[in-house]
Amino acid sequence: MNNDITAVEGIKVRYSNFSIISTSHAEVNLRIYHVNDVHSRVEEDDYAGSMGYAKMATLIKEARRERENVMFLDAGDTFHGQTIANINDGESISHILDLMKLDAVTLGNHDFNFGQQRLEELAEMSRFPFLAANLSREDGKEIPYTEDYIIKEYDGVKVGVFGLATPETTFKTHPKNVEGLVFENPITTAEAVVSEIENKVDVIVALSHLGISDGSEYTSKMVAEEVAGIDLIVDGHSHNVLEEGMKVNDTMIVMAGEYSKFLGYVDLTVENGEVEAITPNLIPREDTANVEKDYIISLVVDRVNKANEVITSQVVGRTTVELNGAREHVRTGETNLGNLITDAMKAKFNADAAITNGGGIRASINQGEITQGEVITVLPFGNTAMLMELSGADLRAGLEHGISEYPATEGLFPQVSGIKFTFDGDAEAGNRVQKVWVAGEELDPNKMYTVATNDFMKAGGDGYSMFADAPIVSEAGGLEEVLMEYIEANAPVAPEVEGRIVAE
Repeated sequence: MNNDITAVEGIKVRYSNFSIISTSHAEVNLRIYHVNDVHSRVEEDDYAGSMGYAKMATLIKEARRERENVMFLDAGDTFHGQTIANINDGESISHILDLMKLDAVTLGNHDFNFGQQRLEELAEMSRFPFLAANLSREDGKEIPYTEDYIIKEYDGVKVGVFGLATPETTFKTHPKNVEGLVFENPITTAEAVVSEIENKVDVIVALSHLGISDGSEYTSKMVAEEVAGIDLIVDGHSHNVLEEGMKVNDTMIVMAGEYSKFLGYVDLTVENGEVEAITPNLIPREDTANVEKDYIISLVVDRVNKANEVITSQVVGRTTVELNGAREHVRTGETNLGNLITDAMKAKFNADAAITNGGGIRASINQGEITQGEVITVLPFGNTAMLMELSGADLRAGLEHGISEYPATEGLFPQVSGIKFTFDGDAEAGNRVQKVWVAGEELDPNKMYTVATNDFMKAGGDGYSMFADAPIVSEAGGLEEVLMEYIEANAPVAPEVEGRIVAE
């Protein structure tokens, strides 16, 4: 990284070497572009509705030609998700965002999926800082890949940007990825950082991966309610589309949906050191039909894809039906793709049952040939398949937990094989499951069952703490490898929705 880092009363801060200073102007206008939860969907995509980075780069580059003061921020879940990123462990994303002159990113929970060592390597190769003021180590040592805040200057106006990472990261990435880390209370952290910088800057921006979902322990809305002095929160994590922003007290919260479907921007007017106006805007993908893709970004994407084609283009089988992995479906009910994946897990171990979290299924597959690249896109997290021995009582508790947030589209929703269960979605959470059958027989709470799952859930990920102490009977390879093996052995596949999960 090119800029100096200075420790200020225990807080790591970056002062930008780049600034445009002209203090003769009483009024200064600043535009802040922002994205969140792109999950490495860097290409324009009709199926996902993605705009792609190449068009975003053109829009931001045009703004920089027309305006003196432009900032570009990313609110996390950036480096992981699609084949273009996963095969090179996020390096391609770092390179693209460098070319787009990103000013800062905060760390989303999925940005830890490659592990802390890889985060450190990504930070070393990136020319933009990773911000997470509420992240620390249990042993008190400094985290080499994060900073607490940056300060940049535009026409004499100083802008402080600090990062907040969600404490949900402890169970929304594999626990081994965050070993030794502490995710501090983001509200108290925000109070401390604002107190530290409020006399040093004119504008305070929180770059947050907290979200605004009801029921979450911490949200950006809570930060805005409890902490005075934050002008703008650029948020992510809950994938909301805030077309006009959300004003909470004196703080504006903005979020740009997901998967690069929108490019957000906020216009700020600062007069004599005071923020006088904040106007949020979103550019939807459908408004960019006539925007030319940036040549350099497109060239980089094409080169990365060609390098990956040797692996991803290999055909593993065929499907005679579309395999439904849409986020809004796999996180709220049974889908045929969820059935296919869990059937593959169950078959791999000859298990009594199988369960996987809907949040681990990240895409659909069209009817026709199935390539390795498509399977990797569906199951991008590198999870391994495991067989555990689980009591009927703990299996039922796992199902209860899995539907506890229903009908919200939360990743903990279960997809199952060898299991059928009914539930009342209107009942109190924890008391929703009505009847459960395993292998056609009613669940016995005292019986021990062999249950296939993924290592993320086995370690207690997504809150499945009832699985953490279950004995491991066997382990297999990567979950994507298990699925590819099953498809190859059973092609053509044609899974159906069978009534395994029934809301009554």
